Amino acid sequence: MDTAYLSALAALSGSAIGGMTSLATTWLTQRGQEKIQQRTQDRVKRETLFAQFVDEASCLYADAFTHEGTDLAKLSALYAMISRMRLLASKNIVEHAEKVSHMIIDTYLAPNKTFRDVVELRKNGALDPMKEFSEACRVELGKFG
Repeated sequence: MDTAYLSALAALSGSAIGGMTSLATTWLTQRGQEKIQQRTQDRVKRETLFAQFVDEASCLYADAFTHEGTDLAKLSALYAMISRMRLLASKNIVEHAEKVSHMIIDTYLAPNKTFRDVVELRKNGALDPMKEFSEACRVELGKFG
């Protein structure tokens, strides 16, 4: 074989290897960026849902202090959020959300609260039904980095 052919073949194979390496590096980088973007989107969806649940549950809990019974339509948004959590979040989050909803219903069924009752609940640490839910959410969101 002529040395000119050997040199040309070596240069051609070197170029092919370099091109494939570049292609593989680009593909792996793109794939990594897509995974990071997906994780970020998942985290944002969960954060938004968890925040909406906390807002809605807080309003309903406060409303339950001064009303015995409620319009079921008010609770429907809360239960819709819990159902969405079943799609996105862990079982632990859903259980805490259901616990909050049960506490809200129990509060609606209880006699109305006075301001003094609220102060007593605060002293006993029973005024924040979302505490365990919020802590579970922080742990779950922490898994997304």
